[in-house]
Amino acid sequence: QVQLVESGGGLVQAGGSLRLSCAASGRTFTHYTMGWFRQAPGKEREFVAAIRWSGSSTSYADSVKGRFTISRDHAQNTVYLQMNSLKPEDTAVYHCAATGSLQGSVGRSYYSQTGTYDYWGQGTQVTVSS
Repeated sequence: QVQLVESGGGLVQAGGSLRLSCAASGRTFTHYTMGWFRQAPGKEREFVAAIRWSGSSTSYADSVKGRFTISRDHAQNTVYLQMNSLKPEDTAVYHCAATGSLQGSVGRSYYSQTGTYDYWGQGTQVTVSS
């Protein structure tokens, strides 16, 4: 059974940095796409970033481009989200997600949709104070 476990969230001042981790287990993720999404109180879950487990293709929401970096470590079976220059509007619960569906480039809008992903973690809270 696939499990995704996030960690690394916390409270940080605006301008600070955090690195989130997503430990994946339960299967081989070779042909999977991994995503990070976030959900703020009273808002819908929104796409943050995605990465193809094999290869280096990545995709980002416009709101985080240039500030966030998604990466993965094959040996550790872990996906990371490095978040720099954090803003109060980045405050949310951050969720890791995985899909085995291959529908072209990871940059396609398909991979920014929550319905694309089969597996989800419980989330980790990120709070950015002003």
